[in-house]
Amino acid sequence: MTSETAPLKQDKPLIIAGKTYQSRLLVGTGKYRNNEETRQAIETSGAEIITIAVRRTNIGQNPDEPNLLDILPPDQYTLLPNTAGCYTVEDAVRTCRLARELLDGHSLVKLEVLGDEKTLFPDITATLEAAEILVKDGFDVMVYTSDDPLIAKRLENIGCAAVMPLAAPIGSGLGIRNPYNILTIVENANVPIIVDAGVGTASDAAIAMELGCDGILMNTAIAAAQNPVLMASAMKKAIEGGREAFLAGRMPRKRFASASSPIEGLFF
Repeated sequence: MTSETAPLKQDKPLIIAGKTYQSRLLVGTGKYRNNEETRQAIETSGAEIITIAVRRTNIGQNPDEPNLLDILPPDQYTLLPNTAGCYTVEDAVRTCRLARELLDGHSLVKLEVLGDEKTLFPDITATLEAAEILVKDGFDVMVYTSDDPLIAKRLENIGCAAVMPLAAPIGSGLGIRNPYNILTIVENANVPIIVDAGVGTASDAAIAMELGCDGILMNTAIAAAQNPVLMASAMKKAIEGGREAFLAGRMPRKRFASASSPIEGLFF
């Protein structure tokens, strides 16, 4: 089927746990130089969902320390507490329950259960177990996982609100290392697919969106840039452009040249 006869892709809003979002860029809050830089970069990104590492960030559990919620108020952003730094099912579940208590019953969480400190790859067995516990406990679970299409589908079937396959190791900036796995996950999903980890620059973000991903979560790519605020702006535009390119449908790849102007009708 050629691009001329293929049905046009219809855009659909990003809906997570029943709420609709305009921005498809989700951002983290770590690794910035200070709170003011954090605020400026996140504001520039246009992101509506902000993920927070509960074990590393004060959101009220330490009343004598600066509270991140003072610069990122919950009435302006959807907070996404995450379980970064958790290596067991028990720690991950406990962290989510702590976040729910601190945030007055907030149920949307990002689950990650890590396998080892060097790669920060997910422990898939533990992730599946923790996801089942949290879903049964009433949480809306956005889950960090490998780029295995079979595991992604299992997490969807458990009842996760969104599946978040890595594109490359966390904080590596290596970009989309296995686009075909990501594409397979997207094609078989009935929940939002959010690329999580590995994006390094704007072109990486555009590629992920051109594959049909519903959004991208990033932190280091913005926070570790020489100018985080400018990179936040670049990422916002790349995600918008990538989404439009996906919907437009790219031209087919061809082995040889094809003239932009047709030969028929030329005056000789």
